[in-house]
Amino acid sequence: DKKQQLVLSIIDFLNQSIDDGTVKQDDREGLEVAIQCIGEAFGVDPLDDKQRERLNIKPAKLQTIFDVFLKTRDKVVSSPSTPSAPSADAKAKAEKLKQTGNTHMTVKKYDEAIDAYTKAIALDSANPVYYSNRAAAYASKGDHASAILDSEKAIEVDPKFVKAYSRLGHAQYTLGDYKAAAAAFKKGVELDPTNANLKSGLQNALDRIPSDDDDDDDGPPPLVPEGDIPLSNARAGPGAGAAGLGGMADMFRNMGGMGSAGGMPDLASLMNNPMMMQMAQQMMANGGMERLMSNPNVANMMNRMQSGGATPSMEELMADPELRNL
Repeated sequence: DKKQQLVLSIIDFLNQSIDDGTVKQDDREGLEVAIQCIGEAFGVDPLDDKQRERLNIKPAKLQTIFDVFLKTRDKVVSSPSTPSAPSADAKAKAEKLKQTGNTHMTVKKYDEAIDAYTKAIALDSANPVYYSNRAAAYASKGDHASAILDSEKAIEVDPKFVKAYSRLGHAQYTLGDYKAAAAAFKKGVELDPTNANLKSGLQNALDRIPSDDDDDDDGPPPLVPEGDIPLSNARAGPGAGAAGLGGMADMFRNMGGMGSAGGMPDLASLMNNPMMMQMAQQMMANGGMERLMSNPNVANMMNRMQSGGATPSMEELMADPELRNL
């Protein structure tokens, strides 16, 4: 699913580039063909509403996720691999910055809050609260991809920091990754079994995970389900086939609705006879119908009937060994 989510995001990005004029008119046709090929290669149809609902990562977009990656990469490159422990003075300043960020959050100044938390992290990168609070600020402004990164960083700093699992689950749920959200909420519940918010989030995420039963494309059922073939028809040997036309001939002789003496029975009578229908289904299931249609004698009989000739008699049918062994 994650690969298909990525493919759908790429297709949406390319379509958006066509619509907003980023792509030149001369290049549109080629790009549209490429979009179609990409979708077919990965089984993604952007016009399938049900599939789109399952794979969509809105409100995030491919471009915003890529921007977050670039920011994160730059921070990882610029940050020292083994930061020194902050001094008491640095910790005190970081706490003040956290309070400033909290104040900005109360009046919905999310960018200012993010800036304050970022400065606090620069002073004390070992405090998971700062990452968690910044994740909340990102989520509040709709940047859930960044919220996920900060929540994961908070967990990295302190795997027992319960609030970070709540932030992480919320962001993943909002982006439609319900399995990941359920995993985050579940881990939080394991750490704090009495946390009502985590338990509620877990249940909501589990309810949104599609089950295997939701797949409507199960394909057609088998022509003759197992267990529906009577034992009396299961004859051994290559001449038996699916009860054989010999058994069908006996049935014809005992059925009503016969045509002229020795001729074929009435089609309506055949179709209304359950045993006849069962035998016909069985013959189709084991390839008998395909062999029947490729038999040259059958073709000759059909041509004769279409030309106004007589209907073949049962004796004529049974005289052909290939027909008898179907």
